[in-house]
Amino acid sequence: MELPDKATCHRALQSRDPRFDGLIYVGVKTTGIYCRPICPARTAKYENCTFYSSAAAAQEAGYRPCLRCRPETAPEFASWRGTSNTVSRALALIGEGALDGEGKSVDALAARLGLGERQLRRLFLQHLGASPIAVAQTRRVLFAKHLIHETKMPMTEIALAAGFSSLRRFNEVFHALFRRPPSALRRKSSVSRPNVEAGITLTVRYRPPYDWESMLAFLRARAISGVEVVESDCYRRTAEIDGSIGTVRVSHLSKKNSLCVTIHFPNVQALPAILTRVRRVFDTGADIETIDAHLSNDSHLAPFVARRPGLRAPGGWDGFELAIRAILGQQVTVGAAKRLAGQLVALHGKPVPRSLENHPGLTRAFPTAKRLASVESMGLGMPAARIKALRAMAEAAVRDPNLFSPLGTIEEAIARLRDIPGIGEWTAQYIALRAIRETDAFPASDVGLLRGIAKVDGVPATPARLLGRAETWRPWRAYAAQHLWSADSVDPLNVA
Repeated sequence: MELPDKATCHRALQSRDPRFDGLIYVGVKTTGIYCRPICPARTAKYENCTFYSSAAAAQEAGYRPCLRCRPETAPEFASWRGTSNTVSRALALIGEGALDGEGKSVDALAARLGLGERQLRRLFLQHLGASPIAVAQTRRVLFAKHLIHETKMPMTEIALAAGFSSLRRFNEVFHALFRRPPSALRRKSSVSRPNVEAGITLTVRYRPPYDWESMLAFLRARAISGVEVVESDCYRRTAEIDGSIGTVRVSHLSKKNSLCVTIHFPNVQALPAILTRVRRVFDTGADIETIDAHLSNDSHLAPFVARRPGLRAPGGWDGFELAIRAILGQQVTVGAAKRLAGQLVALHGKPVPRSLENHPGLTRAFPTAKRLASVESMGLGMPAARIKALRAMAEAAVRDPNLFSPLGTIEEAIARLRDIPGIGEWTAQYIALRAIRETDAFPASDVGLLRGIAKVDGVPATPARLLGRAETWRPWRAYAAQHLWSADSVDPLNVA
């Protein structure tokens, strides 16, 4: 993103303005430390401050993270930060581990995005002030620091979870950056208890406001029996990653503008992927004030935005899972799609291990693409065309591991999905919206959206008219869609 001028940044620092948290970082020349704009430390003099648009840029410039304001806990932002689409997509892939581990290079990342390595480096320097490798390393360091502060995990496990190749490398990086061993950063009041049954508990920050009740209501209406449980104050689900199964619990810490995430999983290396999925489902990366302000420029939509400040666009836990749910939801109600999904899980989902049997209601993981592609019969009572679509989607996901990755433009993503038999425009747009996290995806033929815009405008709507109205909502039509669904009080069709 393009930084505000230095005077504006310094005023934000002086006032500890939370609106700038996660958007700017300040490096203080006299201390060699970089901070968030809300840091409680005494404000540095104007001439001693250098401002950066990312933690990676500050770290690459030679500054080390502040131990008071903890940059690793700043809210993260996604594609609406003002970066280019290419950089936004690259950041999403880096967050999924595209540069962690052997054989993963910037060249390979650039190839996935359809451009050259030099061009990708240039875009990162232009928009973030740091190289892709620096961004990946900063994420590893800050995630490790997060684990050190908030858990009692052994240092060896933290190194593995954060993507370091060895404990030695982990120690070297921390000595160079903090001038002390990692263990010296651990606070005595780390929040997680050091026993397996307690799980690992971490916080995920967001930028307020946040409509938690609407998020829970959306997830509750679609919770799949055996896979998900939505209670009055939290969301719980099973998670299968690389053949291992665990559980995740998410609750709200409204006073801290955070989500509380408790993870039970046998493989600590899956922790970054799990947190990435939590952020995706709960849309914690949204610059919601900017989005709401933009949508409020539509005088008819503005009252609905004002009624639900902080309304997020929920993501999908897993791209394939969301795609199957979308197919099951074709031409039926949410309740019917939910029942079909429950039947599919009961027939083909992998049972949770005995160690997790004390997690009420969580009995199975959602079936993988490989599993559904290989079964002789889906065992569901539904039209043959949709059964074929389920199988075609499973086979496509097996053939292309990047099917739900944020590659190329939204038009290219839609085209890839529509090439799959049984996937029409509505289904492709809905998958793009919730699984690929295209903020401008918009399933205009959705019955719930048509009813919603009719309530907003007070006149009947057609898909063509709705698309015309939606032009002014770009690039955040996905959020406008969420407001329209909320405006539609009856059980909508076509919302999986």
